Amino acid sequence: MFVETVAETASTNADLKALSLAGSAPEGFWLRAEKQTGGVGRRGRKWESPQGNLFCSTVVDIRPSDPAPSSLSFVAGLAVHAAIRSFLPDVPMLLKWPNDVLVSEAKICGILLERVKEQVVVGIGVNIAEAPQVEGRSVTSMAAEGADVDAAGFLDRLTGGFESWLRVWRDAGLTHILEQWQSLAHPVGMAVTTSDDGGEKITGEFAGLHADGALRLRKTDGTLIEIRAGDISIG
Repeated sequence: MFVETVAETASTNADLKALSLAGSAPEGFWLRAEKQTGGVGRRGRKWESPQGNLFCSTVVDIRPSDPAPSSLSFVAGLAVHAAIRSFLPDVPMLLKWPNDVLVSEAKICGILLERVKEQVVVGIGVNIAEAPQVEGRSVTSMAAEGADVDAAGFLDRLTGGFESWLRVWRDAGLTHILEQWQSLAHPVGMAVTTSDDGGEKITGEFAGLHADGALRLRKTDGTLIEIRAGDISIG
């Protein structure tokens, strides 16, 4: 495991994707930027990157025996959750499908997976010093929750946790990862709202996860559907 820190870049994910394409991004390599000028979140959303927060990416090799690469979002979520919990042992926390980590019911991080040939670039951003506003979302930061840690210190904790959960993902399989994720996530039966491809809202109850990590939602008419991509709101 090796961490390289740069003063500024447009996007740590973009940089690692370029290194991956060039064949010079070994698994276990992490890139952190003290400042990021062109960060991007899921679905192309802009990711605000004020100095003092954590902006980092790593790469994971795709092996034939591995679970589906998309399920690395659960690995990343568990690693971020563990790192936050180590600094904030008493705050309320919740994992939200597919890859959100909520602290005090507010968003504190972003996770973005991007595949490059036989590797996956895993981008992770965590609000350390401040919480940039996100339209329609409550947000928080480690500082606002009372944690005494900077971005470098948080990454030190995160890298070890990610390596451990990656090993579990490979050795114990996705079922074990999903069980651990579910134990820290919104409970079965909680109200969930999502949107279909046409933008129409669908409301129902969270009915657990499919074996591949898809969210199972029981609609108000009792119909059970599976959601493999998209955003949800809970509660």
